[in-house]
Amino acid sequence: MTNNDIFKKLRVALMLRDDEIVEILKLADFKITKSELGALFRKEDHPNYMECGDQILRNFLNGLVIHLRGTKENPKTPGEVLSLKNVETKIPPKKKPGFETKQRKKFSPDISSVKYKNKKKS
Repeated sequence: MTNNDIFKKLRVALMLRDDEIVEILKLADFKITKSELGALFRKEDHPNYMECGDQILRNFLNGLVIHLRGTKENPKTPGEVLSLKNVETKIPPKKKPGFETKQRKKFSPDISSVKYKNKKKS
């Protein structure tokens, strides 16, 4: 397993966007652009693919520790950091209207019910 694979799996597992990864790397005093970061997440056969070195992965992990745990002066609880992130990024699913609701929308109460001449009464 390569460093790129590890980096991709951490990104997916922690649901991180590119700008969040850049911020995490800044916590470890490592500057990287979004385009360089995008090159790390490409397929190996892509012409702009870049191999993730040990230094990038090491700095990301160090920045991730600071991001989740905080510093010695300002400690954080990792569970709270992750739960806050999940609350911010969660989009409630749109509820599709069912068949009955669609039919109710089509129904107009202004129209009186129709009596059929040929209908047998039971």
